[in-house]
Amino acid sequence: MSPPRVAPDALPQRLWQELERAPHDRHHDWRTPALATVGLDGQPQARTVVLREARAATQELVLYTDARSPKCAELQASTGALLLFWSPRLRWQLRASGQARVEHEGPAVQATWERMRNAPSARDYLALLAPGAPLEGPEAHDAQVASGAAHHLARITLTVQRLDWLELRREGHRRAMIEGEHLRWCMP
Repeated sequence: MSPPRVAPDALPQRLWQELERAPHDRHHDWRTPALATVGLDGQPQARTVVLREARAATQELVLYTDARSPKCAELQASTGALLLFWSPRLRWQLRASGQARVEHEGPAVQATWERMRNAPSARDYLALLAPGAPLEGPEAHDAQVASGAAHHLARITLTVQRLDWLELRREGHRRAMIEGEHLRWCMP
């Protein structure tokens, strides 16, 4: 059975409600969207990321990554980015596009590090080698983490300029674009 349809005038609020829930609910479909960027070679790049924060008031979505990862260099060269979300439960696709800002130092990064420094995922930001660096074998990853080393945590903040929502239903698909306060219904 399909979930009830969202009322047209409630759509923007409902989308942000789902986005704000996703970072706090490990089972939410929108917790792990795909991030699309333009590679340094000009070719499209996409990878799955974890949504860490969502703020409707400022229209911002926040991700964490290793500051040495290719996506950071890509976003510093070309700040346009898109997050693609899919929810089988809701049968909704959402594309959130806008301008991304990468921070690898400063108060926001330090506050984030202090909150997560004792979490198991903190090891990802203490690795001696950058993401994608070759290893001798699968077990070599554990030997590449330095205790007491400086972290490589970076925050990526996407300021959303457009939401492109698609609802897939047997009884008829619906699509809408939201830019700021403007909601426009479109052909699916």
